[in-house]
Amino acid sequence: MDRRLILTPLISLGVLSLVPPLLGFNNYYLLLASLILLYTTMVSAWNIIGGFAGQVDLAAGAYHGIGIFVTGLLFIFYRVTPLIGIFLGGLVAALLAVAIGYPTFRFGLREVWYALSSLALVVILYKLFLVWESVGGTIERYLPKVGFSWFYLMFPGNYLYYYLMSALLLVATIVVNIRIRYSKLGYYLLAIRENEEAAEMLGIDVRRYKLYALMIYSFIVGLTGGIFVLMLGYVHPVLFDSWISIQTAILGIVGGLGSIAGGPIIAVILLAIAEYLRVRFGGYIPGLHQILFAIILMLIVLFKPGGIGEWLDSLWHRITARRGMEVA
Repeated sequence: MDRRLILTPLISLGVLSLVPPLLGFNNYYLLLASLILLYTTMVSAWNIIGGFAGQVDLAAGAYHGIGIFVTGLLFIFYRVTPLIGIFLGGLVAALLAVAIGYPTFRFGLREVWYALSSLALVVILYKLFLVWESVGGTIERYLPKVGFSWFYLMFPGNYLYYYLMSALLLVATIVVNIRIRYSKLGYYLLAIRENEEAAEMLGIDVRRYKLYALMIYSFIVGLTGGIFVLMLGYVHPVLFDSWISIQTAILGIVGGLGSIAGGPIIAVILLAIAEYLRVRFGGYIPGLHQILFAIILMLIVLFKPGGIGEWLDSLWHRITARRGMEVA
């Protein structure tokens, strides 16, 4: 196994642990940092279905929203601790993915048709929960106030949510990505990405392994929704957000399909830039920060069409080659 893939989680852990002290434990900045990690986690999870398996899935907003509603409503109606609710949210998201993915893969939907059908799921759930008054509706449902509580994961500051998101990013995505990439599942998924017909002729059960990738990805995204609702404090159907799905896929593609480090790195950098542009220029011309962000994305796609992952790979090979020459 590539040595950098072992060092990446360790280095990331050290860097992430230093962020709250560097930000002075400022609640606002830690909230922004937590949100950046949340989206980065979804990008890294998307790499399993999009990068390894080659399926342009646009349903992240649906699975994220399911995690929000399952965790939030169990807490609101039955006082179920989020320690359980977050896991159940991920599980329900995975079950939904199976219910949608099985017929989708069974009937051979691919490429743009699969992308459109997965994006439609976000809109369907938004409309469904909007008219489903007993659990959704047009009014926000707020989480109960229980004060500081480890049992209910209710904290006065955002730094503990930041550490929760850091742990989820490192354990549930980077480590999972590494394990999948160098397992039989990973090699099968890469074969499917390159040529589904050839993979099937070689005896790979294409539909089953794509479904495995979809389940893992949706479960992790569902977990992010469970943590997000604790930071937000309420549930509402508008949280089934199509932009989350599109943003996740864009950052995953720009980071490099199948690149374990590229997706998280580009997500952190670009999301931080986007937030800075919003704060710095958003007050002058509404939407200007989105235009500048789009220009940055276009430049990356223009000069690095294979994604930032290719550049990271080439940089790593140059460094290791230079070290080899020095040792020799």
